[in-house]
Amino acid sequence: MSENELPGNLPGFDQPLALLRACHTRILDHCDLLETIVARLRDGTVDDAARDAARKVVSYFSTSARLHHQDEEKDLFPLLIRQSLKLAELIYGLKQAHTELDTLWATLEPELKRFPNLTDTDVFIDQAGRFCELNREHIKRENMEFLPLADSSLSSQQLKDIGIAMARRRGVRYPG
Repeated sequence: MSENELPGNLPGFDQPLALLRACHTRILDHCDLLETIVARLRDGTVDDAARDAARKVVSYFSTSARLHHQDEEKDLFPLLIRQSLKLAELIYGLKQAHTELDTLWATLEPELKRFPNLTDTDVFIDQAGRFCELNREHIKRENMEFLPLADSSLSSQQLKDIGIAMARRRGVRYPG
């Protein structure tokens, strides 16, 4: 499996909204891993497991999570933004959160790549906490507010088109 492919235990590209929800779970899992790294820094128990965790977090948020944001911003949001003022406002807020998450990740990624030799441990801990907190808030909003609206608003053809674009973005074939 290449870095851009999804593991087999997730819904397929033919179920793009279910796949996005499953990706949210993986994002939260990687936030938990990042918080484990922070705990290791705080208690001074940085070991090979913590260094391995840092590599996993970098790999995931630099590839899969980035593709996830592209799936939403390039394929899903444009289909829904003009349907109602409520959806437009929701999408605007979600895009703002993506921008803030991307900015935080741009500061965390180089630090994690040099882990445990951080430039400023306190700043890293603060930014990692904010990154995880914002991801949790953002995902809750997407899962509870946005995806149900998307699910009730999109046609089967639109869902198929989103799934095809998601597969193409990862360089894999759409099922069927």
